[in-house]
Amino acid sequence: MARKSGVEMARWIEKSIKDFVNSDENSLRNENNEIAWGEPLIGFSPGDDPLYAQLKLMIGDFYWVPVEIFRLTFPEAEVKPEELTVISWVLPQTEATKADNRKEKVFGSERWVRARKFGEEFNVKLRAHLVQALKDAGYQAVAPSSSPLFGIKMSQTYKMASTWSERHAAYLSGLGTFGLCDGLITPVGKAMRCGSIVARISVPATARPYNDHHAYCLFYSKGTCGVCIKRCPVGAVSKEGHDKKKCREYVEGPIAQHARNAYGVEAYGCGLCQTNVPCESGIPDKEKK
Repeated sequence: MARKSGVEMARWIEKSIKDFVNSDENSLRNENNEIAWGEPLIGFSPGDDPLYAQLKLMIGDFYWVPVEIFRLTFPEAEVKPEELTVISWVLPQTEATKADNRKEKVFGSERWVRARKFGEEFNVKLRAHLVQALKDAGYQAVAPSSSPLFGIKMSQTYKMASTWSERHAAYLSGLGTFGLCDGLITPVGKAMRCGSIVARISVPATARPYNDHHAYCLFYSKGTCGVCIKRCPVGAVSKEGHDKKKCREYVEGPIAQHARNAYGVEAYGCGLCQTNVPCESGIPDKEKK
């Protein structure tokens, strides 16, 4: 593959992601073989963005900046942070999945659970697909969340935290800001999942149309809303934020058991705080902001 300019490379990557999303791999694996995800959003952030280093300081020494996971994956590579780009994407839930989950008050709907199970399996394949596509084109890349070194650690500030955060990568790549329940509010809403890879390429960074990591959340920006508090059946969301321990216990316990018994799916999927809320499918009150 001939070397491309930064803009050409960005377009090639966007097409590669969208083509894979439009493939048969994107499926809920249900009777009608419905798609799991809608049209993706894609953003880019430079590997030397100082906000990655700030995240590490806030979360803990175990948290990777892009160059760290890249060097761990390619120990022979002599690479500088500015030679890397983080490619991030958002996979929005379909309208059918969101409509189903709006009706639920205790457990996630079957479509939502299937999106959590089979949709995330697709997301893993998408990471691998893009890494391989770049490799075939002569570029090194790694999917941090798929690395055997990826794991959950304890942060003094945030308690449970992972060595790489897909949502934070999306935030740095201009794709959205955080809400009261810790979900990422994007131009296609909070009902989504995201993914990313780190690649040794140079493409233009996506502009971040915000200066505050809570800019799109009405609770933080205007002191209103808080609907996600009411949507959580176990009180894991409050005015103080998201209780990750209480949330995790619920989704890995009752939620997973219900998915197994009701839907025959070995997975957990709740998403109640992501649906039937003002930020479900877009940025709330965007015009006035």
